[in-house]
Amino acid sequence: MTGGVTPSERLARAALTRVFEPGDERGGHWLREFGAGGLLALLTSADGGKQLAGVGARRLGGYRIRAAGADPERDLSAVAAHGGRFVCPGDTEWPSQLDDLDAAGPIGLWVRGGPDLRIWSLRSVAVVGARACTPYGAHMAATLGSGLAERGWVVTSGGAFGVDGAAHRGALAAGGATVAVLACGVDVVYPPGHTELIGRIAEQGLVVTELPPGDHPTRSRFILRNRVIAALTRGTVVVEAAYRSGSLVTARCALRLGRFTMGVPGPVTSGLSAGVHELLRGEGVLVTDAAEVVELVGEIGDLAPVRRGPVLPRDLLGPVSARVLDALPARGAADVREIARSAGTTSDEALGRLYELHSLGFVERLGDRWQLTVRVTPDAAARRGGA
Repeated sequence: MTGGVTPSERLARAALTRVFEPGDERGGHWLREFGAGGLLALLTSADGGKQLAGVGARRLGGYRIRAAGADPERDLSAVAAHGGRFVCPGDTEWPSQLDDLDAAGPIGLWVRGGPDLRIWSLRSVAVVGARACTPYGAHMAATLGSGLAERGWVVTSGGAFGVDGAAHRGALAAGGATVAVLACGVDVVYPPGHTELIGRIAEQGLVVTELPPGDHPTRSRFILRNRVIAALTRGTVVVEAAYRSGSLVTARCALRLGRFTMGVPGPVTSGLSAGVHELLRGEGVLVTDAAEVVELVGEIGDLAPVRRGPVLPRDLLGPVSARVLDALPARGAADVREIARSAGTTSDEALGRLYELHSLGFVERLGDRWQLTVRVTPDAAARRGGA
């Protein structure tokens, strides 16, 4: 990891991740005004707090207590012991799209895994959704995860139960790339039931968080990490989300950031799809598979295949033959002149088309009259045999 970040700047930013909660805009404004080292010095000096305007004494006091207890060298050693690193603005690995979050952007990111976060983020899609998802939701998330991975896209999600876990597993099963953005330290596995999954992601992909080693998740941290998922990726796909789902927070943040926002529809009777449908009624785009996602977020020419129903034999008929076939009565037979008149053609033309239709099995000849071929279904044949 190289870049224009000095060791003192890295230490200061690592310390500030202990001071400010993710998304703290007041801390972000101070960071821009004073720089990481200057801000940390003000927070730890006896009278430096006087220059830090915009918050009450109690809140400022809380910042100062946290700053006094920060030990960035210990945290950097702890993440290194887990094969990780601390990435901050100025590093070549820093994903510049995170700067779209402005003052609410991360102070830095604690990362586990070998790949380059910036490179991976250039071609990534978020797949998020309900924790208590249905089998349909888990299937769609896994299918999207594997489909995107097979097309060379990085699947980013939150490592949670339900849709998140299914999307990660789909990408891993396809031998693809996946990133888990956590609401806790990179050395803390949450939920505990995903110990093996998070371990696999750290080995095969990346585990990312704003929080220093040892920090545990809180309700607000889950909500706030969603903005990082939205900012890191080219687009967000929501698979099953109720009206109050945190996944919709990710989708709305993606919309504000100008990212593509997509949703996978579900049954209109399912409360778990109600939030997705509301999203689709607004600015969200309906998608049903990885090809449609890539068509939206990818480069020009990344088009999904044309969708159409099954091709029936009569679809292959020419226009005149189709008219002649339509001219035959549904029941009974008709002579050539009647058929020609209904089809709007000559008797000779109609007769030629009738012989063509006869060779294809569409019509039968009864003397000088013609009728539609009687189709015998397997069930009818079985009943006849039984009779």
